[in-house]
Amino acid sequence: MFSTVVIIISCYLVVVVFVFFNQRNLLYHPFENNYNKDEANFSYDEVFIPTSNGRYIKGWFHKKDLKKKKTLVFFHGNAGNLQNRIYKLNLIKDFEINFLIVAYRGFSGNKGEPSETGLYEDARSTLDWISKQGVSDDKIILYGESLGTGVSTEVAQNKKFAGIILESPFTSMVDAGKFYYYYLPVSLLLKDRYETIKKLKNIRIPILVMHGKKDKIVPYYMGKKVFEEANEPKFSYFPNEDDHMMDYNESLLKALNNFFNSI
Repeated sequence: MFSTVVIIISCYLVVVVFVFFNQRNLLYHPFENNYNKDEANFSYDEVFIPTSNGRYIKGWFHKKDLKKKKTLVFFHGNAGNLQNRIYKLNLIKDFEINFLIVAYRGFSGNKGEPSETGLYEDARSTLDWISKQGVSDDKIILYGESLGTGVSTEVAQNKKFAGIILESPFTSMVDAGKFYYYYLPVSLLLKDRYETIKKLKNIRIPILVMHGKKDKIVPYYMGKKVFEEANEPKFSYFPNEDDHMMDYNESLLKALNNFFNSI
Protein backbone atom coordinates (compact mmCIF):
# COMPACT_ATOMS: atom_id res chain seq x y z
CA MET A 1 0.00 0.00 0.00
CA PHE A 2 2.78 2.41 0.94
CA SER A 3 4.68 1.77 -2.29
CA THR A 4 1.51 2.36 -4.31
CA VAL A 5 0.96 5.72 -2.62
CA VAL A 6 4.59 6.69 -3.30
CA ILE A 7 4.21 5.78 -6.97
CA ILE A 8 0.99 7.80 -7.30
CA ILE A 9 2.53 10.85 -5.60
CA SER A 10 5.67 10.55 -7.71
CA CYS A 11 3.67 10.40 -10.93
CA TYR A 12 1.60 13.40 -9.86
CA LEU A 13 4.75 15.40 -9.11
CA VAL A 14 6.15 14.50 -12.53
CA VAL A 15 2.99 15.85 -14.14
CA VAL A 16 3.19 19.04 -12.04
CA VAL A 17 6.82 19.62 -12.98
CA PHE A 18 6.14 18.91 -16.66
CA VAL A 19 3.23 21.36 -16.79
CA PHE A 20 5.18 24.06 -14.94
CA PHE A 21 8.12 23.99 -17.35
CA ASN A 22 6.00 23.53 -20.48
CA GLN A 23 3.05 25.78 -19.64
CA ARG A 24 3.80 28.38 -22.30
CA ASN A 25 3.91 25.69 -24.97
CA LEU A 26 0.49 24.62 -23.74
CA LEU A 27 -0.85 28.20 -23.83
CA TYR A 28 0.63 29.69 -27.00
CA HIS A 29 0.26 27.95 -30.39
CA PRO A 30 1.76 30.23 -33.07
CA PHE A 31 2.09 27.43 -35.62
CA GLU A 32 -1.41 26.03 -35.28
CA ASN A 33 -3.65 26.58 -38.30
CA ASN A 34 -7.36 25.83 -37.87
CA TYR A 35 -8.75 27.90 -40.72
CA ASN A 36 -9.19 27.71 -44.45
CA LYS A 37 -6.80 29.57 -46.72
CA ASP A 38 -9.01 32.59 -47.24
CA GLU A 39 -7.95 35.28 -49.69
CA ALA A 40 -7.97 38.89 -48.53
CA ASN A 41 -10.41 41.09 -50.41
CA PHE A 42 -9.23 44.25 -48.68
CA SER A 43 -6.24 46.48 -49.33
CA TYR A 44 -3.59 46.85 -46.63
CA ASP A 45 -0.04 47.97 -45.99
CA GLU A 46 2.23 45.47 -44.32
CA VAL A 47 3.85 47.35 -41.46
CA PHE A 48 6.60 46.49 -39.00
CA ILE A 49 6.17 48.04 -35.58
CA PRO A 50 9.21 48.56 -33.31
CA THR A 51 8.87 47.09 -29.84
CA SER A 52 10.55 47.68 -26.51
CA ASN A 53 12.94 44.76 -27.01
CA GLY A 54 14.44 46.30 -30.14
CA ARG A 55 12.62 43.95 -32.48
CA TYR A 56 9.63 44.42 -34.77
CA ILE A 57 6.19 42.87 -34.97
CA LYS A 58 4.31 42.51 -38.24
CA GLY A 59 0.91 44.00 -38.89
CA TRP A 60 -1.61 44.75 -41.61
CA PHE A 61 -2.91 48.30 -41.80
CA HIS A 62 -6.12 49.00 -43.75
CA LYS A 63 -6.66 52.75 -44.14
CA LYS A 64 -9.73 54.64 -45.28
CA ASP A 65 -9.42 58.02 -43.51
CA LEU A 66 -7.34 58.23 -40.34
CA LYS A 67 -8.60 61.66 -39.35
CA LYS A 68 -12.34 61.28 -39.88
CA LYS A 69 -12.92 57.58 -39.24
CA LYS A 70 -12.16 55.48 -36.18
CA THR A 71 -9.43 52.85 -36.25
CA LEU A 72 -9.97 49.33 -34.91
CA VAL A 73 -6.83 47.77 -33.38
CA PHE A 74 -7.17 43.98 -33.42
CA PHE A 75 -5.34 41.70 -30.95
CA HIS A 76 -5.75 38.05 -31.92
CA GLY A 77 -5.98 34.83 -29.91
CA ASN A 78 -3.39 32.30 -28.78
CA ALA A 79 -3.16 30.27 -32.00
CA GLY A 80 -2.40 30.82 -35.65
CA ASN A 81 -1.25 33.78 -37.67
CA LEU A 82 -2.59 36.89 -39.37
CA GLN A 83 -3.90 34.89 -42.33
CA ASN A 84 -6.17 32.95 -39.98
CA ARG A 85 -8.19 36.13 -39.34
CA ILE A 86 -8.78 37.04 -42.98
CA TYR A 87 -12.34 35.72 -42.92
CA LYS A 88 -13.14 38.29 -40.22
CA LEU A 89 -11.22 41.14 -41.80
CA ASN A 90 -12.95 40.54 -45.14
CA LEU A 91 -16.17 41.60 -43.41
CA ILE A 92 -14.79 44.19 -40.99
CA LYS A 93 -13.42 46.09 -43.96
CA ASP A 94 -17.01 46.89 -45.03
CA PHE A 95 -17.53 49.09 -41.97
CA GLU A 96 -16.61 52.76 -42.15
CA ILE A 97 -13.47 52.25 -40.09
CA ASN A 98 -9.76 51.74 -40.54
CA PHE A 99 -8.17 48.68 -38.96
CA LEU A 100 -4.78 47.48 -37.82
CA ILE A 101 -4.13 43.86 -36.90
CA VAL A 102 -0.79 42.85 -35.41
CA ALA A 103 0.92 39.55 -34.67
CA TYR A 104 2.61 39.10 -31.30
CA ARG A 105 6.24 38.15 -30.80
CA GLY A 106 6.72 34.53 -31.85
CA PHE A 107 3.70 34.66 -34.20
CA SER A 108 3.54 35.13 -37.99
CA GLY A 109 7.32 34.96 -38.31
CA ASN A 110 8.06 37.55 -35.61
CA LYS A 111 11.12 36.89 -33.48
CA GLY A 112 10.87 36.28 -29.75
CA GLU A 113 8.91 34.07 -27.39
CA PRO A 114 5.35 34.91 -26.29
CA SER A 115 4.61 35.66 -22.65
CA GLU A 116 2.08 37.79 -20.80
CA THR A 117 4.55 40.62 -20.24
CA GLY A 118 5.78 40.37 -23.82
CA LEU A 119 2.30 40.54 -25.33
CA TYR A 120 1.46 43.57 -23.21
CA GLU A 121 4.63 45.26 -24.45
CA ASP A 122 3.70 44.44 -28.05
CA ALA A 123 0.23 45.91 -27.55
CA ARG A 124 1.58 49.11 -26.02
CA SER A 125 4.14 49.42 -28.82
CA THR A 126 1.29 49.03 -31.32
CA LEU A 127 -0.73 51.79 -29.68
CA ASP A 128 2.33 54.05 -29.54
CA TRP A 129 2.89 53.42 -33.24
CA ILE A 130 -0.71 54.10 -34.24
CA SER A 131 -0.67 57.37 -32.28
CA LYS A 132 2.38 58.43 -34.31
CA GLN A 133 0.30 57.90 -37.46
CA GLY A 134 -1.96 60.71 -36.23
CA VAL A 135 -4.66 58.58 -34.61
CA SER A 136 -5.77 59.94 -31.23
CA ASP A 137 -7.03 57.72 -28.41
CA ASP A 138 -10.63 58.80 -28.91
CA LYS A 139 -10.46 57.44 -32.47
CA ILE A 140 -9.24 53.97 -31.41
CA ILE A 141 -11.44 50.91 -30.87
CA LEU A 142 -9.70 47.94 -29.28
CA TYR A 143 -10.74 44.46 -30.41
CA GLY A 144 -9.60 41.42 -28.44
CA GLU A 145 -10.16 37.88 -29.64
CA SER A 146 -9.92 35.12 -27.01
CA LEU A 147 -6.43 35.52 -25.51
CA GLY A 148 -6.42 38.98 -27.09
CA THR A 149 -9.21 39.97 -24.69
CA GLY A 150 -6.68 39.71 -21.87
CA VAL A 151 -4.25 41.86 -23.84
CA SER A 152 -6.93 44.42 -24.71
CA THR A 153 -8.19 44.83 -21.16
CA GLU A 154 -4.64 45.37 -19.91
CA VAL A 155 -3.94 48.28 -22.26
CA ALA A 156 -7.46 49.75 -22.02
CA GLN A 157 -7.14 50.54 -18.31
CA ASN A 158 -7.55 54.23 -17.47
CA LYS A 159 -7.53 55.18 -21.15
CA LYS A 160 -10.02 57.22 -23.14
CA PHE A 161 -10.31 55.03 -26.22
CA ALA A 162 -13.51 55.16 -28.26
CA GLY A 163 -14.45 51.64 -27.16
CA ILE A 164 -13.42 48.04 -26.65
CA ILE A 165 -14.76 44.77 -28.07
CA LEU A 166 -14.13 41.44 -26.34
CA GLU A 167 -14.82 38.28 -28.33
CA SER A 168 -14.92 35.04 -26.29
CA PRO A 169 -13.28 36.53 -23.18
CA PHE A 170 -12.13 34.67 -20.09
CA THR A 171 -12.26 35.97 -16.53
CA SER A 172 -8.61 35.13 -15.91
CA MET A 173 -6.12 32.60 -17.14
CA VAL A 174 -6.09 31.16 -13.63
CA ASP A 175 -9.82 30.43 -13.93
CA ALA A 176 -9.35 29.00 -17.42
CA GLY A 177 -6.46 26.85 -16.21
CA LYS A 178 -8.55 25.48 -13.36
CA PHE A 179 -11.27 24.60 -15.86
CA TYR A 180 -8.84 22.45 -17.87
CA TYR A 181 -6.44 21.30 -15.15
CA TYR A 182 -8.73 21.03 -12.11
CA TYR A 183 -6.43 18.39 -10.64
CA LEU A 184 -3.40 20.72 -10.52
CA PRO A 185 -2.50 23.65 -8.20
CA VAL A 186 -2.95 26.12 -11.07
CA SER A 187 -2.81 29.23 -8.89
CA LEU A 188 0.66 28.25 -7.72
CA LEU A 189 2.01 27.08 -11.07
CA LEU A 190 0.77 29.67 -13.54
CA LYS A 191 3.16 32.31 -14.84
CA ASP A 192 0.93 34.15 -17.32
CA ARG A 193 -2.23 35.04 -15.43
CA TYR A 194 -4.12 37.60 -17.56
CA GLU A 195 -6.36 38.83 -14.73
CA THR A 196 -9.07 40.31 -16.97
CA ILE A 197 -11.84 40.40 -14.38
CA LYS A 198 -9.77 42.47 -11.94
CA LYS A 199 -9.01 45.12 -14.58
CA LEU A 200 -12.56 45.82 -15.68
CA LYS A 201 -13.07 48.36 -12.88
CA ASN A 202 -10.37 50.50 -14.53
CA ILE A 203 -12.08 50.46 -17.95
CA ARG A 204 -14.65 53.21 -18.31
CA ILE A 205 -15.26 53.28 -22.03
CA PRO A 206 -18.05 51.65 -24.06
CA ILE A 207 -17.60 47.88 -24.15
CA LEU A 208 -19.14 45.13 -26.27
CA VAL A 209 -18.83 41.56 -24.98
CA MET A 210 -19.49 38.75 -27.48
CA HIS A 211 -19.55 35.09 -26.46
CA GLY A 212 -21.13 31.97 -27.90
CA LYS A 213 -23.17 29.94 -25.44
CA LYS A 214 -21.76 26.68 -26.84
CA ASP A 215 -18.13 27.71 -26.44
CA LYS A 216 -16.16 24.53 -25.64
CA ILE A 217 -12.82 26.29 -25.06
CA VAL A 218 -13.69 29.28 -22.88
CA PRO A 219 -16.96 28.57 -21.06
CA TYR A 220 -19.80 30.98 -21.74
CA TYR A 221 -20.20 31.75 -18.03
CA MET A 222 -16.85 33.53 -18.14
CA GLY A 223 -17.99 35.89 -20.90
CA LYS A 224 -21.24 36.49 -19.03
CA LYS A 225 -19.26 37.28 -15.86
CA VAL A 226 -17.05 39.72 -17.77
CA PHE A 227 -20.15 41.50 -19.06
CA GLU A 228 -21.73 41.63 -15.60
CA GLU A 229 -18.58 43.12 -14.06
CA ALA A 230 -17.99 45.66 -16.84
CA ASN A 231 -18.82 49.32 -16.32
CA GLU A 232 -21.52 51.07 -18.29
CA PRO A 233 -22.03 51.77 -21.11
CA LYS A 234 -21.92 48.10 -22.02
CA PHE A 235 -23.42 45.94 -24.75
CA SER A 236 -23.61 42.19 -25.25
CA TYR A 237 -24.03 39.63 -28.02
CA PHE A 238 -24.55 36.09 -26.72
CA PRO A 239 -25.79 33.79 -29.53
CA ASN A 240 -27.17 30.41 -28.53
CA GLU A 241 -25.39 28.25 -31.11
CA ASP A 242 -21.92 29.81 -31.47
CA ASP A 243 -18.76 28.01 -30.35
CA HIS A 244 -15.44 29.64 -29.43
CA MET A 245 -14.67 30.94 -32.92
CA MET A 246 -17.85 32.89 -33.38
CA ASP A 247 -19.89 32.80 -36.57
CA TYR A 248 -19.37 36.05 -38.46
CA ASN A 249 -22.93 36.09 -39.68
CA GLU A 250 -25.49 38.83 -40.20
CA SER A 251 -26.44 38.91 -36.51
CA LEU A 252 -22.87 39.36 -35.29
CA LEU A 253 -22.16 42.02 -37.92
CA LYS A 254 -25.30 43.84 -36.84
CA ALA A 255 -24.08 43.79 -33.22
CA LEU A 256 -20.76 45.25 -34.34
CA ASN A 257 -22.45 47.87 -36.48
CA ASN A 258 -24.75 48.93 -33.64
CA PHE A 259 -21.75 49.26 -31.35
CA PHE A 260 -19.77 51.30 -33.86
CA ASN A 261 -22.74 53.62 -34.35
CA SER A 262 -23.18 54.05 -30.59
CA ILE A 263 -19.67 55.40 -30.12
